[in-house]
Amino acid sequence: MNSKERFLNSLSRKKTDRLPVTTHHVMPSFLRNYMNGITDQEFFDYFGLDPIRWFIAFKPDMSAGEFYDPLHSEIGFLEAHRICTESWRFSFDEIIGQANPAKRMNIITPKKTLSMVLQSDEHTTWLCEHVIKEKSDIDILASYMPSPKCDIDAVNKAADEFSERGILRGHIPTFDGFGQPGCWQDAACMYGVENLITAALQDPEWVHSFLKILMERKRTFIKSLRGARYDILELGGGDASTTVISPDIFDEFVAPYDSSLIASAHEAGHRIVYHTCGGMMPILEKIAEMKPDAMETFTPPAMGGDTILEEAKQRIGDRVCMIGGFDQFHFFTGCTEEETRMEVRRCFGAAGSGGGYILSPSDHFFEADLKLIRAFADEAIKCVY
Repeated sequence: MNSKERFLNSLSRKKTDRLPVTTHHVMPSFLRNYMNGITDQEFFDYFGLDPIRWFIAFKPDMSAGEFYDPLHSEIGFLEAHRICTESWRFSFDEIIGQANPAKRMNIITPKKTLSMVLQSDEHTTWLCEHVIKEKSDIDILASYMPSPKCDIDAVNKAADEFSERGILRGHIPTFDGFGQPGCWQDAACMYGVENLITAALQDPEWVHSFLKILMERKRTFIKSLRGARYDILELGGGDASTTVISPDIFDEFVAPYDSSLIASAHEAGHRIVYHTCGGMMPILEKIAEMKPDAMETFTPPAMGGDTILEEAKQRIGDRVCMIGGFDQFHFFTGCTEEETRMEVRRCFGAAGSGGGYILSPSDHFFEADLKLIRAFADEAIKCVY
């Protein structure tokens, strides 16, 4: 099998010639610091991993007055060109005197200017100030926030270029500037997860209103996907894990919205992988009942998750493809090559039975011993069915 066939068969829970092995993201800072600035695709080739190409492209609806943000000239990691209207425009203010570069992102609307503060280092970007500061701010979203549509031609060009090399992967749109694909997770980025949990307990009606606004924005994108040749799209995020919220909150505020989007994606002919970095074991069946095609990241306890991979396979492996489960914190650094190989074999023995499993680190990594990545890939290739 080639890598694309291997991935697609695994996503359909079929056996493959060998265990598919990949990584969730290849972080730009890792490529700069450890790989002399090679591309992510050169990274896959260097180690013999099954390649994934991430690609995100929006297209403005000019008949609705939409246009590309002229200030968004440099498209970043996993980021599409922002969509503006005359009622939803952006400006930026640099914030001086910070230990790391910081900026205020302003969203200018006819009624109010919303803003958030973003700070970055060489590895990643994080929020210092959330965009939703008052509950009435969601009315601004409902009135003015545009809903991006897929640039099908751009996606299909990328699919043609990537061909049989591997799979083309994207994600459901996040909030402009900083967000997550899932509805609850996007809201948590916009309002703060502690604030959102408190509101779910004290003002659930407002939280539902907030989530519905975000869900319909995401659904507009999903409906525009028909004919785009993505192999899989990501939904979800860590703020819906049981490391952060209770199963009861998941039942009321996560599952109804994200399961509706999964159904819409299937209607449009697309597969969904549901991303849960953090605790999963108390809600494994609840996620599977949302009917994603695949689930990730199956983070082990030694990394702050709770996944017992063999138990997870027994409980939901007949319903979804499982992706992840490998402890990159402890087996990409600070161990021997043999220990890394043993961890690969442990994962394969726990989740590989019958197919439907893709070996991958549990989310991204910023540092690694290159010999251990090579041992990871080499041992996985030896895991044959």
